[in-house]
Amino acid sequence: MARLGLGAGWHCLFANDFDGLKTATYRDNFGDGHLRQGDVWAIDPRDLAGQVDLAWASSPCQDVSLAGARAGLGGARSSAFWGFWRLIEALDNQDRAPRTIVLENVAGLFSSAGGADFAAIGQAFASRGYNFGALELNASDFLPQSRARAFVIATREAPSGLVSSMPGALASAAVRRAADQLPDALKSHWLWWRLDAQRPRNTVLADLLEPDDAVAWRSDAQTAVLLAQMSPLHRERLRVAAARGERVAAPVYRRVRGAASDKVQRAELRLDGLAGCLRTPGGGSSRQLLVIVDRGRTRSRWLSPREGARLMGLPEDYRLPAGATAAWQVIGDGVAVPVVRRLADQILEPLLAGASAIAAAG
Repeated sequence: MARLGLGAGWHCLFANDFDGLKTATYRDNFGDGHLRQGDVWAIDPRDLAGQVDLAWASSPCQDVSLAGARAGLGGARSSAFWGFWRLIEALDNQDRAPRTIVLENVAGLFSSAGGADFAAIGQAFASRGYNFGALELNASDFLPQSRARAFVIATREAPSGLVSSMPGALASAAVRRAADQLPDALKSHWLWWRLDAQRPRNTVLADLLEPDDAVAWRSDAQTAVLLAQMSPLHRERLRVAAARGERVAAPVYRRVRGAASDKVQRAELRLDGLAGCLRTPGGGSSRQLLVIVDRGRTRSRWLSPREGARLMGLPEDYRLPAGATAAWQVIGDGVAVPVVRRLADQILEPLLAGASAIAAAG
């Protein structure tokens, strides 16, 4: 998905993932001439030809996620970052280091291990002559899905015109805290990346859904159980909408709430026109239900993989794996395509083209 966001102006020389399902999906959409399936720790630097403008890494998020065990970068999954960094160091030793690096992860990266993991990443970048900064971007600025992600951008280029001397209005509180907690020796390497304000999103979840006659609906009894699991406030909102004859499309997550001695399953409804953050089947509450109120009737169904693909900004011809579980494994682990495009438009491409010339022309 990062490749789609970067666009046709970029040429991919090497791609790697440990997961067979995701590599099969990549191969189905892009071919496999440059694809290597396997552990990043097993890649030899000699497998990487030449010098590239950009290296993009999306290390597994579970160990630094706010929803996970937060074992940090030393965890078995997120330690993949250090496997990636081993390759960068080897390339640097051969004077072939990438000009720019992007690390994408969940927003929990900023606070993982009390900020120590973020500082460790910064120290790695600085030790090889990179300056770095970070952004927290949400897919909801572009698509009707709430999906906040961290993007750490490190570069050896002169970023004139692309950075500020202080945090801008779009710098999130999490990024500000992470920067403030950096050791003094790293603060001299810190960059406050500039982004223009994004134009307001003009779509809501209902705009991306399949026609009612093209999907499978759950039974009335199943819908009644789901409604009974909602709080009185959410049930009342749906009742009012139905009474008005409005069409409402609302996503629902089912979660266990309450103290250990009094746990109860709750159906939690969103009525802000956004889907909740899409997840893989391995993450709890991974599948979202939809409640549709139309002309006084209330029905429910599962969000489909194709609808999930649209919520990630994937084109209609993007080939998903067969089967919902496999498709959600790919979708839930991805990065929203238009978020990557924004970074490419406003930072990566101007940076690599020569930021000072871009700024003068502007």
